[in-house]
Amino acid sequence: MPVLRSPFHPALSRTLGLAAVVLGLATACQESSAPPVAGAQPLGLAIAQTGNASLFGQEQLAGLQIAKAVFERPATGVPIDFRVQDSGSDEASAINAFQTLINVNEVVAIIGPTLSQQAFGADPIAERAGVPVLAASNTAKGIPELGQFIVRLSAPASVVAPQAIAAARKLNPQAQRVVVVYAQDDAYSRSETEVFQKAVKDAGLNLALVQRYQVSDSDFQGLISQALQQKPDIIVLSSLAADGGNLVRQLRELGYTGLIVGGNGFNTPNVFPVCQQRCDGIIVAQTYSPNFDSPVNKDFRQRYEAQFGKQPSQFSAQIFSAVQVIAESLNRVNQQQPVVNLPLPERRKALLQAMLSGTYETPLGRLSFTPGGEVNQEQFYVARIRMKPDGQGDFELLP
Repeated sequence: MPVLRSPFHPALSRTLGLAAVVLGLATACQESSAPPVAGAQPLGLAIAQTGNASLFGQEQLAGLQIAKAVFERPATGVPIDFRVQDSGSDEASAINAFQTLINVNEVVAIIGPTLSQQAFGADPIAERAGVPVLAASNTAKGIPELGQFIVRLSAPASVVAPQAIAAARKLNPQAQRVVVVYAQDDAYSRSETEVFQKAVKDAGLNLALVQRYQVSDSDFQGLISQALQQKPDIIVLSSLAADGGNLVRQLRELGYTGLIVGGNGFNTPNVFPVCQQRCDGIIVAQTYSPNFDSPVNKDFRQRYEAQFGKQPSQFSAQIFSAVQVIAESLNRVNQQQPVVNLPLPERRKALLQAMLSGTYETPLGRLSFTPGGEVNQEQFYVARIRMKPDGQGDFELLP
């Protein structure tokens, strides 16, 4: 990737945490300080700003702020006009966001939506319209198969989740009994739990019990009582941040002291206020590490820390990387023929082909895509949450 040239001027005190900043993120991401420059390409982003998924959306909006500073008015290359719609936390809101971005904003591509559950409803709309979709945070099985215009940047659960089980076994070699819990009304959770259950069996562990619940549930005492009767050494949770954090809190309050493995829904610092000190020790596999040693990640991390006073999360890095992929692909199209001279349908098709044919040095590491739109990522991580006395936490990488 070329050196990031856009100037950055932090406007917020380092003493402000992300929670205090995020109230202004949506407006800041939707409105530029100046009109788009000539030739700027409208890029749509469908990000959850309301509902349970907004805990992830906050991190995505923060990553988008950094991407705007780099790609909105680059010194060289195609400028981007960012168009952000609230995709909410359900399918209907994501569908409405996609329809607005396609029919009103006439975007060249869409990044989003935040949840896999939403993607299964919204992505087919973009497919029928011939609009490329880059899925930055959709890990469920079957996302790229939704159509030829659907490309996934977030590594699927089938690749990432088994690494967390392997790490748990390493931490407790005597572990035998495992209980798996998942949200049955969420596509990501249903898909991920299948991967976890297979990984447990493949590791030679005893899958003692599989339990289901609804994302909207808040009282898990009955579920936990049944789980603890199995005397589990490991409990595996495929959950979103709000319900998952609540599950962890109640597990610890009811006396469970064993290992907890969390799925991709735990890859956000926004889970810390939910389970607080009881978050400590959760094991989670990740597709991003702030400590990844590369020029682009160092630049991204420095910009993020300067603006928000904390390390970037996986969801922030994924949204930045998705914008980077679009920006670099637009630049390659523009080198062949000015994108402004291409009719919008042809521009979208050319962008899709450029995306699929490129290799990208992103904060996540080196990425490329299969012809069918699945991501190829070279490096993954497993972390353990470590909580501090002040209620803040970190993702400590495990060897």
